[in-house]
Amino acid sequence: MLPILHDFQATFGCIPAPAVPFIAEALNLTRAEVHGVVTFYHDFREKPAGRHVLKICRAEACQSMNGEAVARQVLDRFGLDWGGTTPDGRLTIEAIYCLGLCSCGPSAMLDGQPIGRVGASTIDDISREVGR
Repeated sequence: MLPILHDFQATFGCIPAPAVPFIAEALNLTRAEVHGVVTFYHDFREKPAGRHVLKICRAEACQSMNGEAVARQVLDRFGLDWGGTTPDGRLTIEAIYCLGLCSCGPSAMLDGQPIGRVGASTIDDISREVGR
Protein backbone atom coordinates (compact mmCIF):
# COMPACT_ATOMS: atom_id res chain seq x y z
CA MET A 1 0.00 0.00 0.00
CA LEU A 2 2.78 2.48 0.83
CA PRO A 3 4.22 2.66 -2.71
CA ILE A 4 0.72 3.22 -4.10
CA LEU A 5 0.04 6.00 -1.60
CA HIS A 6 3.38 7.64 -2.40
CA ASP A 7 2.53 7.52 -6.11
CA PHE A 8 -0.88 9.11 -5.52
CA GLN A 9 0.68 11.85 -3.43
CA ALA A 10 3.41 12.48 -6.00
CA THR A 11 0.75 12.79 -8.71
CA PHE A 12 -1.94 14.77 -6.86
CA GLY A 13 0.03 16.45 -4.05
CA CYS A 14 -2.11 14.56 -1.54
CA ILE A 15 -4.18 11.43 -1.10
CA PRO A 16 -7.56 12.68 -2.35
CA ALA A 17 -10.58 11.29 -0.47
CA PRO A 18 -12.03 9.64 -3.61
CA ALA A 19 -8.80 7.65 -3.98
CA VAL A 20 -9.22 5.85 -0.65
CA PRO A 21 -12.07 3.52 -1.71
CA PHE A 22 -10.35 2.91 -5.05
CA ILE A 23 -7.10 1.89 -3.32
CA ALA A 24 -8.98 -0.20 -0.76
CA GLU A 25 -10.82 -2.13 -3.46
CA ALA A 26 -7.67 -2.68 -5.52
CA LEU A 27 -5.84 -4.08 -2.49
CA ASN A 28 -8.83 -5.98 -1.06
CA LEU A 29 -8.75 -3.85 2.10
CA THR A 30 -11.34 -1.78 3.91
CA ARG A 31 -11.51 1.98 3.46
CA ALA A 32 -10.79 2.25 7.18
CA GLU A 33 -7.51 0.38 6.76
CA VAL A 34 -6.36 2.67 3.96
CA HIS A 35 -7.53 5.78 5.81
CA GLY A 36 -5.69 4.57 8.92
CA VAL A 37 -2.42 4.36 7.01
CA VAL A 38 -2.93 7.77 5.36
CA THR A 39 -3.59 9.46 8.70
CA PHE A 40 -0.90 7.54 10.64
CA TYR A 41 2.10 8.55 8.53
CA HIS A 42 3.09 12.21 8.73
CA ASP A 43 4.29 12.36 5.14
CA PHE A 44 0.85 11.70 3.69
CA ARG A 45 -1.57 14.59 3.28
CA GLU A 46 -5.31 14.59 2.75
CA LYS A 47 -5.19 18.00 1.06
CA PRO A 48 -2.46 19.57 -1.11
CA ALA A 49 0.42 21.40 0.55
CA GLY A 50 1.53 24.91 -0.29
CA ARG A 51 4.12 25.63 -2.97
CA HIS A 52 6.77 25.53 -0.24
CA VAL A 53 6.81 23.03 2.64
CA LEU A 54 8.65 23.83 5.85
CA LYS A 55 9.13 20.90 8.21
CA ILE A 56 10.23 21.83 11.72
CA CYS A 57 11.85 19.22 13.92
CA ARG A 58 10.02 18.57 17.19
CA ALA A 59 12.23 15.78 18.50
CA GLU A 60 13.85 15.94 21.92
CA ALA A 61 17.31 17.07 20.77
CA CYS A 62 15.89 20.07 18.92
CA GLN A 63 13.53 20.90 21.77
CA SER A 64 16.49 20.91 24.17
CA MET A 65 18.05 23.59 21.96
CA ASN A 66 15.05 25.95 22.27
CA GLY A 67 13.26 24.34 19.34
CA GLU A 68 9.80 24.84 20.77
CA ALA A 69 10.29 28.61 21.05
CA VAL A 70 11.73 28.76 17.53
CA ALA A 71 8.80 26.74 16.19
CA ARG A 72 6.36 29.11 17.89
CA GLN A 73 8.15 32.10 16.30
CA VAL A 74 7.84 30.53 12.85
CA LEU A 75 4.18 29.62 13.32
CA ASP A 76 3.39 33.11 14.63
CA ARG A 77 5.37 34.76 11.80
CA PHE A 78 3.18 33.06 9.20
CA GLY A 79 -0.04 33.01 11.26
CA LEU A 80 -0.33 29.22 11.08
CA ASP A 81 -0.81 26.17 13.26
CA TRP A 82 0.88 22.84 12.66
CA GLY A 83 -0.16 21.42 9.29
CA GLY A 84 -1.55 24.76 8.17
CA THR A 85 -1.13 26.43 4.81
CA THR A 86 -1.07 30.17 4.22
CA PRO A 87 -4.24 31.53 2.56
CA ASP A 88 -2.29 32.29 -0.61
CA GLY A 89 -1.09 28.66 -0.80
CA ARG A 90 2.52 29.73 -0.59
CA LEU A 91 3.66 27.80 2.51
CA THR A 92 2.68 24.77 4.56
CA ILE A 93 4.30 24.18 7.96
CA GLU A 94 4.53 20.63 9.24
CA ALA A 95 6.01 18.95 12.28
CA ILE A 96 8.63 16.28 11.77
CA TYR A 97 10.12 14.08 14.45
CA CYS A 98 13.85 14.01 13.68
CA LEU A 99 15.78 15.14 10.65
CA GLY A 100 19.01 13.55 11.84
CA LEU A 101 20.57 16.98 12.46
CA CYS A 102 20.60 16.59 16.23
CA SER A 103 23.99 18.26 16.67
CA CYS A 104 22.74 21.28 14.70
CA GLY A 105 19.44 21.80 16.46
CA PRO A 106 16.99 23.26 16.28
CA SER A 107 16.61 22.08 12.71
CA ALA A 108 14.11 22.34 9.89
CA MET A 109 13.74 21.40 6.24
CA LEU A 110 12.49 23.76 3.54
CA ASP A 111 11.46 22.08 0.29
CA GLY A 112 13.65 19.08 1.05
CA GLN A 113 16.74 21.12 2.00
CA PRO A 114 17.89 20.71 5.62
CA ILE A 115 18.53 23.79 7.74
CA GLY A 116 20.49 23.60 10.98
CA ARG A 117 20.66 25.99 13.94
CA VAL A 118 17.38 27.69 13.09
CA GLY A 119 17.05 31.09 14.74
CA ALA A 120 15.70 34.58 14.12
CA SER A 121 17.91 35.28 11.09
CA THR A 122 17.02 31.88 9.60
CA ILE A 123 13.34 32.68 10.00
CA ASP A 124 13.93 35.92 8.10
CA ASP A 125 15.72 33.97 5.36
CA ILE A 126 12.82 31.51 5.14
CA SER A 127 10.36 34.41 4.86
CA ARG A 128 12.33 35.85 1.96
CA GLU A 129 12.64 32.43 0.30
CA VAL A 130 8.90 31.83 0.31
CA GLY A 131 8.16 35.41 -0.67
CA ARG A 132 6.49 36.71 2.48
